[in-house]
Amino acid sequence: MSLKSELHTHIQSLRRYALVLTRNRDAAEDLVQETLTKAIARAETWQPGTALRPWLFRILHNTHVSDIRRRQVREVAAPDLPEPISPESQQHHAELRQVLAALDRLPEAQRAPIVLVALEGMSYKEAACSLDVPLGTFMSRLGRGREALRKLMDEPQPRNDSVFAVGGRHAT
Repeated sequence: MSLKSELHTHIQSLRRYALVLTRNRDAAEDLVQETLTKAIARAETWQPGTALRPWLFRILHNTHVSDIRRRQVREVAAPDLPEPISPESQQHHAELRQVLAALDRLPEAQRAPIVLVALEGMSYKEAACSLDVPLGTFMSRLGRGREALRKLMDEPQPRNDSVFAVGGRHAT
């Protein structure tokens, strides 16, 4: 008898065992599916003529134990992970584009300190070392950059949201 034809005879018993392990019908079905996928992928390790049932149950059990361990690792690590990013509003995207455009307009000497501190989270000292400038020079550039960025952000933004805009002018 081939592995493929014998697999079908053990699916119901695998489902029962998976249901006992997981106590959840959907999780049990997922576990059986993963077990069968692994069994087919490792078909060459099964010796025809040997008992298939214990081999399949060992795969199912080991898969279940691995899933539990993976879940435990995630639960332990969860407090250290950042909160998931929620879908951003159009307003937020527009403001972000505006900030990035204003940053692009700054001279490199002012843009780099802002990026290193605000986006990369470096300390002033680390950022100054990264740029190979004295701390006082770095602080001066950072201050001038922040002020220039504020002014750029306060400038009125050109609106180009009219579907009737033609060559920079609105059609009448």
